[in-house]
Amino acid sequence: MNTYNRPDHYQERPLVIELIRSATRGTITAKQTKTLNNLLRSPADSKDAFIIKPAAEFLQTTQNQPDDGMLFGDFWYEGELCILFADTNVGKSILAVQIADALSRGEPVPRFTMKKQPATVLYFDFELNDRQFSKRYTSDVHGQYEFNPNLHRVVFNPDAAGAHKFDSYHAYINNALENMLITSQARIIIIDNITCLRTGTQAAATAISLMQNLQTLKNRYGLSVLVLAHTPKRNPAKPVTRNDLQGSKMLINFADSAFAIGESQLQADMRYLKQIKQRSGTQVYGANNVYLCQVMKPYNNLHFEFIGPAIEADHLLHHTEQQRKSTEDRIIQLHQQGRSLRQIVAETGRPYTSVFRLVKKLGEEG
Repeated sequence: MNTYNRPDHYQERPLVIELIRSATRGTITAKQTKTLNNLLRSPADSKDAFIIKPAAEFLQTTQNQPDDGMLFGDFWYEGELCILFADTNVGKSILAVQIADALSRGEPVPRFTMKKQPATVLYFDFELNDRQFSKRYTSDVHGQYEFNPNLHRVVFNPDAAGAHKFDSYHAYINNALENMLITSQARIIIIDNITCLRTGTQAAATAISLMQNLQTLKNRYGLSVLVLAHTPKRNPAKPVTRNDLQGSKMLINFADSAFAIGESQLQADMRYLKQIKQRSGTQVYGANNVYLCQVMKPYNNLHFEFIGPAIEADHLLHHTEQQRKSTEDRIIQLHQQGRSLRQIVAETGRPYTSVFRLVKKLGEEG
């Protein structure tokens, strides 16, 4: 076919593509081979989808770059998209604000290494309203906690009216997020939490799409991102794993690192931190070395006090205790269904006196 007679939308293939095709057919000359090698070594067009360079050049490019700094010990490094997940009311937001506050001051969270320079931090709070947030950082005796001016809290604007200009709510949020990064020049962001940004029936697919977009923004602007997420109701006798992440454990695949907050079964207000995934560092806080902590508010600042390392298994619900609770739940269920005490005893195999005491206790508690 005569290429000079092609319509305008039919363009000749780029030279590099023609040469690659010739090479695969075995019809390339020595001169063409040299031309192809030069083309492959040349800088990639900024509009190209891929960049190709010898692997050794990537090593040379990063040789003089500084190591990624710790933002929260080995849990979260600079330049990472990190996920923090836990059950509801365990303390995700408390810890996230504590980390954001430390980064804005350039002062590490006690017992955890971090970069020393104060940084601008955007905390996207889609979890608490203004009154709830204020209550956590205000005391009748000590007044209001003094946050550093570098820490900015970002909330939804109830009067916003620009969503109709976009193909989807997801596209609208992505655009608003990028605009906020450009105007603030912030390079550390915390999103609390990703569940609040999901819409529609395809919640898991939307969350994955959001994570993909965050990875794109991270690479484009050199961001460090911490995303908070929920776990569904989990078995307190089992250790925390990536399978506990609500919606889809596929989210972990789009994260550079992840850690979780677990609840200790030994003491009601005790928690522990556990590494779930890491790329920049090593696993320091695994099952045999979780880090214990407690939620405290001695003055006007709700935060975690860190106690020290522990073994996760020691803070899980023991099997016998789990069985006891499961049996009690079954007794309560049968009683609410109108079964007699003898029927409950026959079905559960528990002593009559045990069933009687539990049902009596239920009656006293109303």
